[in-house]
Amino acid sequence: MKYRNALLIVLLVIVADQALKIYIKTHFAIGDDVQVVGSWFRFHFIENEGMAYGMKLSESPIGKILLSSFRLVAVVFGFFLLKRLINKGYSRGMLICGSLILAGALGNLLDSMFYGLIFSDSPYSCFSGNYDSITSLLQNHNKEAVAHFTSFGSGYGKFLQGKVVDMFYFPVIETVLPTWVPFLGGKAFVFFEPVFNIADAAISTGIITLLLFQKSMLHTPAIENAKTVASSIPDTTSQD
Repeated sequence: MKYRNALLIVLLVIVADQALKIYIKTHFAIGDDVQVVGSWFRFHFIENEGMAYGMKLSESPIGKILLSSFRLVAVVFGFFLLKRLINKGYSRGMLICGSLILAGALGNLLDSMFYGLIFSDSPYSCFSGNYDSITSLLQNHNKEAVAHFTSFGSGYGKFLQGKVVDMFYFPVIETVLPTWVPFLGGKAFVFFEPVFNIADAAISTGIITLLLFQKSMLHTPAIENAKTVASSIPDTTSQD
């Protein structure tokens, strides 16, 4: 696999991720909930200041800056590591997974780096959950009650302090747990509850695939195998 092919995977994920995030950011208010397929697949707009699936390192601005800075260093290092793995001849599956993980990290990093500089703050919706389709939202939503692009540096935050846009929501199961369930009995239960984005999905897909198929993907690089085989073949060109 060539480095440019890996970069193409990263680029495709980034374009899809950012295009959807910008659309949601400029058409939805926070809390807007729109049915896509029945009630189990929805667009539910939230913003988070932390890691994938809304996890946080800290509630303070310092925690946000530290997380974004770490993400920036990790992404830069990730590009060098990906090229190194390609040069060493690692398997195509390994490199595709690495490209997905890198793309996901970069996708959320772009939100953290620039969204606070280029967008106004998103207002909260008073009608969340009331839309049964995108068409219904566009027809009935107040177009002014959403975030808008601003001149660079005039947005809601500073560099590295932007909020990550999430929208995918899959509440496949919504129920109340039986009272006999320890600690959680009688409480509402939703599966799958976290709201996420394309970047989060790319990271999860890459990591889970590596974990499931690590024996076949994390083997000795192909180039090293070729060298080993070549060194074991007797030299038949020499004469006594």
